[in-house]
Amino acid sequence: MMLNVNVFLLTTILLSLLGLDVYFGFHKMPKIPSVATTTNHGNICSIWNYDGKIAYEDIIKATNDFDIKYCIGTGGYGSVYRAQLPSGKVVALKKLHRLEAEDPSFDHCFRNEVQMLTNIRHKNIVKLYGYCLHNRCMFLVYEYMEKGSLFCALRFDVEASEIGWTQRVNIVEAMAHALSYLHHDHTPPIVHRDISSNNILLNSQLEAFVADFGTARLLHPDSSNQTVIAGTYGYIAPELAYTMVVTEKCDVYSFGVVALEIIMGRHPRDLLSSFTKPSFENIMITDVLDPRLPPPTNPIVTGNIVLVATMAFSCVQPEPKSRPTMRRLS
Repeated sequence: MMLNVNVFLLTTILLSLLGLDVYFGFHKMPKIPSVATTTNHGNICSIWNYDGKIAYEDIIKATNDFDIKYCIGTGGYGSVYRAQLPSGKVVALKKLHRLEAEDPSFDHCFRNEVQMLTNIRHKNIVKLYGYCLHNRCMFLVYEYMEKGSLFCALRFDVEASEIGWTQRVNIVEAMAHALSYLHHDHTPPIVHRDISSNNILLNSQLEAFVADFGTARLLHPDSSNQTVIAGTYGYIAPELAYTMVVTEKCDVYSFGVVALEIIMGRHPRDLLSSFTKPSFENIMITDVLDPRLPPPTNPIVTGNIVLVATMAFSCVQPEPKSRPTMRRLS
């Protein structure tokens, strides 16, 4: 099946033939009945869960004072720990180490993530349960994601083979809903600036959640929104190199890269490095499918994959104005 660069025409055809009904949806987090605030250990410490009983001491005890045996990974800044609280609830903790906490850039990212996530409510964005901001102990308390990052899930053959075509389409859809919410349903708009497979987390049901808001930025209409380049190499929109101006279309580009990575099972760097409109028109759908999965046979699943591939290529257009908005994609 030959891919068609006319995104909107193909989308219209697929919607009419396959009866797809892709909708945008989000829900608010349950109201938190109480918040446990501790001042003995820091100038800002607010830790909670749905019963309001998580305390600073519980975190320290659950991780044996952040022993390395509880560490499950490292991010762009800080290490991530798994902790089971006295209630039985399992959470993830992102902690800055002392040297990182003394670095102004890390400290800014950490505090920025707290600011962003305390104001965001969306079912496909990782939930922040609490935080402790102190120069001797800085950590965030998150919803725990059993399957880890999308990057790791696609990297290993066994894990990748467990993520079928329908699940992969659902992951792309979840990302689209989350980014549409950030860009179009939050005032002022939020640009994530670091959408990558490392920052998409999967729970036990392979549902996707956008995470890591350390470099996220509010877009103010009365500002130039000029910035330093931030993000993960291979996912950064090319125009940032010469404009240094962040827009929603930067996230759209990154979304397109991750969407291609999801259906290909690997980062599409070789494809992007030779990307031109004529060469894209000659790409066969079979050329961009993860060979570790059997080719889809269901017509609806096949149509959804074609739709994802077509939208992904529209997102990585070199010219930002040629890219669709996340609302349209959602």
